Amino acid sequence: MAFRYKINILSALKDAGYNTNRIRKEKILGEYTLQSFRCNRMVSWETLNWLCTLFNCQPGDLLEFVPDDTAEESGK
Repeated sequence: MAFRYKINILSALKDAGYNTNRIRKEKILGEYTLQSFRCNRMVSWETLNWLCTLFNCQPGDLLEFVPDDTAEESGK
């Protein structure tokens, strides 16, 4: 994976008043998206847009690029 989260998204949501129970009850995000945050998998652009709006930040505040070792080995 070439990108990873700089922050713990679920902790940041909790700090903003969005615990997982509220997120599920109000159908703000789906269970798959919540699980993606737990497993450090990327989510949709729509979800990133919502997070940036909620946290009043830029995508670069949430994500960072991490070079893929296999890309370096293959000369890409």
